[in-house]
Amino acid sequence: MHIRHPLKALTLLIAVWQTGLAEQKPPIHFRYQAIPFTLDNSESPRRYAPETMAGGVAVFDYDNDGDLDLYFANGADILTLRKTGEKYWNRLFANDGKGHFTDVTARAGLRGSGYDTGVVVGDYDNDGDEDLFVGGVHHYGLYRNNGDGTFTDVTAEAGLDKADDPEYGPLWAVHGAFLDADNDGWLDLFVVNYLAWSREKEPECRYEGVLEYCHPRLYGPTPNSLFHNNGDGTFTDVSAPSGIRANAGKGMGAAVADFDGDGLPDIFVSNDKLFNFLFHNLGKGRFEEVAFDAGVALAEHGNFISGMGVDSRDIDNDGRPDIAFVALDNETFPIFHNIGDLAFEEVTATSGMTTASRAMAGYSPALFDFDNDGWKDLFVSRGHVQSLTMEGRVAVRQHNTVFRNLRGDKWQPLTEEAGFDVVEPKRHRGSAQGDLNGDGRIDVAVSALRQPAEVWINDSPNGHHWLMLDLEGVKSNRDGIGARIKVTTAAGTQYNHVSFAAGYASSSAGPVHFGLGDATSAAVEIRWPSGIVQKLEKVRADQVLRIREPAK
Repeated sequence: MHIRHPLKALTLLIAVWQTGLAEQKPPIHFRYQAIPFTLDNSESPRRYAPETMAGGVAVFDYDNDGDLDLYFANGADILTLRKTGEKYWNRLFANDGKGHFTDVTARAGLRGSGYDTGVVVGDYDNDGDEDLFVGGVHHYGLYRNNGDGTFTDVTAEAGLDKADDPEYGPLWAVHGAFLDADNDGWLDLFVVNYLAWSREKEPECRYEGVLEYCHPRLYGPTPNSLFHNNGDGTFTDVSAPSGIRANAGKGMGAAVADFDGDGLPDIFVSNDKLFNFLFHNLGKGRFEEVAFDAGVALAEHGNFISGMGVDSRDIDNDGRPDIAFVALDNETFPIFHNIGDLAFEEVTATSGMTTASRAMAGYSPALFDFDNDGWKDLFVSRGHVQSLTMEGRVAVRQHNTVFRNLRGDKWQPLTEEAGFDVVEPKRHRGSAQGDLNGDGRIDVAVSALRQPAEVWINDSPNGHHWLMLDLEGVKSNRDGIGARIKVTTAAGTQYNHVSFAAGYASSSAGPVHFGLGDATSAAVEIRWPSGIVQKLEKVRADQVLRIREPAK
């Protein structure tokens, strides 16, 4: 065959090839879906610190219909710390099962009352309905799920109405977690408290003569809190006798996992411009802070960083939960690999995360297998703490990013490739994850300061299989929080554990998700907090399997 114009033919072939590449989606991809909620942080020219820290999100099934619903924490009048109008309501959206949402806040009784930041989900009374703890500026709120689509504020009767400390004063809660600290079958409550802040003593910080949000060093630290569940609907503050209160910090996130495999839940806290905490559970209600000995108090460069949200899952499928948290630009997103015996090694640089994240500012990280290939990826909601007046000096508004896990030791950052650039960059804050439309792929909900919230529907193109496990404890707590799960297929073994706390100020309370790749069945082993071990063979893929803890 004689080609009269070989250069034109080659140009045409290249154009066709490039068009084909453009039409192909990357292994992880999301489709944007609007939701009618705008986070109102009562932003003022005075630049009060809470204004830039609002925005927790929860994914949970509030009405037990099998579909995951959405809840967004909202701000309040910054001068009174009260919700003075509808624009400050927290918002609950009911899911129809197909990813379509209806605002049911008023009927549910979840408007809130204070300047709310963090959302914690858990069935604290073991009645089969998920309850909510909402923490904020000098304010705690506990909402009991009545099982009929409504909630009752039981903060006072539960003993959680005093968000203060006798030495440090009023507490500002930004995150928390329900966990069974003593494995007695009842969920206790851990609360992450941030700065010692008051409106009257707000420092003035200026950049080129203009007021700006101040550095955390200008505020005092506060201790975190631990409340023991008495099993009768009330809680007792055990922060001091447990050893938690002895360590004052500036907490931004909490990750709960059994880091040393002794059957007791431990707690990692990321601190803002201070040493991180790792509370090792000694049993009998006692914790010991061991971050330095474990190698997680600081990143490897030895500098204080702006530790934001955190998540802990097994990244490399070796059976031990690792730690990933995020910070601001030029601080990177540290990754700590669990090497056993309550010791960690930092792999931020060797995994490629140092280079990939150096220019990014992150708030809410979450480890989920977004492409169902059997390896947990890392989603990060992004945005800077500075006000919009600093735009041009720093990247205040940013797009979200997902880091694809390349078989446990490398990360591939996907931003535009994953579809996140279809909306304008924002000051993103909280994020929560779950399968919102029932297709077996994990979706994401994200809040943003003074901008509409975002729902990202996972439409990744692969045909990989998946499995979700919805646990019901009997001797253990009803949610099965603390259960450790092992899933084995012909391709290998992977691990996860039940913990709803993840990211910044947020909770992801869906069934435990596993991507199975090409496998159509799996063997499942569950180690319940009670110590009971349950095994299931030849479990069919592509289903949500409800598993009840055996009696013995």
